[in-house]
Amino acid sequence: MNRQDLADLIFPGLTKTIADYEAMYPERNLGENARVTRFAPSPTGFMHIGHMLGCVIDYVLAKKSDGVFYLRNEDTDTSRTVEGAVEYIRHVLEHYHMEPEEYEYRDLEKTKGNYAPYIQSERKEIYQTFIKHLIIEGKAYPCFLTQEEMDSIREGQARDKRRIGIYGRYAKYRDLPVEEAIERIKNGESYTIRLKSSGDFNRKFKFNDLANGEMELPENDIDIPIMKSKDGLPTYHFAHLVDDHLMHTTHVVRGQEWISSIPVHYELFKTFGFKMPKYIHIPLILKKDGDTIRKISKRLDPEARMTYYEEKGYPYLAVIEAIMTIANSNYEAWREGHPDAHFTEFEFSPKKMSSSGALFDLDKLDNISKNYISRLTKEEVYAGVLSWSKIYDEEFSEILEKYKEYSMAIYNIEREQKKPRKDYTYYSEIKDKTWYMYEEYFDYSKVDFSAYDVEEVKTILMKYKEIYNENDSQEEWFNRIKEMCDVLGYASDRKDYNNNPENYKGSVVDVTNILRIALTSLTTTPDLYSIMQILGKEKIFARFDKMIAK
Repeated sequence: MNRQDLADLIFPGLTKTIADYEAMYPERNLGENARVTRFAPSPTGFMHIGHMLGCVIDYVLAKKSDGVFYLRNEDTDTSRTVEGAVEYIRHVLEHYHMEPEEYEYRDLEKTKGNYAPYIQSERKEIYQTFIKHLIIEGKAYPCFLTQEEMDSIREGQARDKRRIGIYGRYAKYRDLPVEEAIERIKNGESYTIRLKSSGDFNRKFKFNDLANGEMELPENDIDIPIMKSKDGLPTYHFAHLVDDHLMHTTHVVRGQEWISSIPVHYELFKTFGFKMPKYIHIPLILKKDGDTIRKISKRLDPEARMTYYEEKGYPYLAVIEAIMTIANSNYEAWREGHPDAHFTEFEFSPKKMSSSGALFDLDKLDNISKNYISRLTKEEVYAGVLSWSKIYDEEFSEILEKYKEYSMAIYNIEREQKKPRKDYTYYSEIKDKTWYMYEEYFDYSKVDFSAYDVEEVKTILMKYKEIYNENDSQEEWFNRIKEMCDVLGYASDRKDYNNNPENYKGSVVDVTNILRIALTSLTTTPDLYSIMQILGKEKIFARFDKMIAK
């Protein structure tokens, strides 16, 4: 019996070779500098801001170089799969308008691209073909260590302060005779397939990471598992090797926590003689917490979840802009010089990433979002808040659809000017900042005139009804208010009032404030003239009459 017999026993019926699969998935016909990137999340949880940082970088690298950005579902760890996670990944990509050129959506029975399947659990036979090749070459072997034995080894290694793993004397089955391995398998013994490492931990190799530069790392000497015994699926490391080779990935973007895996991946690619992709290990995302800066936490920080930004109603491009500012230190300067350019036109440089961590500041995102919304047209704001409310506030969405033109007029207050008003940070707060414009939400019990004499309030409201002309320009409108002030004993000129307050009941500020409170219940609002023009005479007088009666 030989290694071929062992491989045939483990993988009966596999007839294809590595060369067959390489022919099925040929080199991509792309430009010389085109980058092929993949967003390859595991459906073991919902997307967080760290995933999004990597995804945005993947997308920019591919788009800027006329390359390919594809989605790969890395679901080989079936025991940790979270229901709904795959669908949410697709939703996030669609929401942020970063649709991949290649993908497979199992629930929609939809696949696009010539390198399918893009779901790892559907590629089992491909992985097993590569593993079978290693067994035949004597570079992989079945390991019969039980879970109890492995636990005992780890406990001993931890106690003796040794490296954790199956290597050296701990790899008791790596040189097991083929005949004995075949007999054990035929007897039904459980096993995993391990790489027979040729590395020497005391020997180092040089590796160039595009973000962190050249580094020296110890070779891998651990016989890592490459196929699990229960379902015949490969481990993450092995699937990574096969898929990135066959899909011709040129750049892998992943978190710094994966730097420790470089020796394993380096050895795997070297074992097969495959060209490695270029790696960009991105920094951890940090946040300021009081006087300290710490890693952002999915457990402690709601903004770590991508759902947070949708629930709040941040425009998707505002979120991407904030992410780009932490992706590259020179992005903000580029944006100032290219205010109308799409973010994919930016030349991303891994060398301009922070090596000590990327500080993600919600205040900065809020500022970016305010600026972004202030530059939108009234139609775009309306579309944004309507889209958000259809998911998170159905009642408000019905109001918006009922009063479409009216709502757009509200959102256009102080918008079409050199310095547009920056009232809105995200769509979820627009209702809270405009509710008083809708009769369905206006609450007369919130109107508070306690700072003013009640009789004076009634007098001002009744007098204003006499002089109001809805056809007045803004200048004419304000002149009428000043004329009314002179008649009622209020200073029409603020300077006169400041110099001689004892001569007046108050100033034009008090009068306009009373009008504002009666119409909105608030003391601070956008331009009052615009509010009155939108409300119209009928609504204005109806609110004044209720205030007078009250």
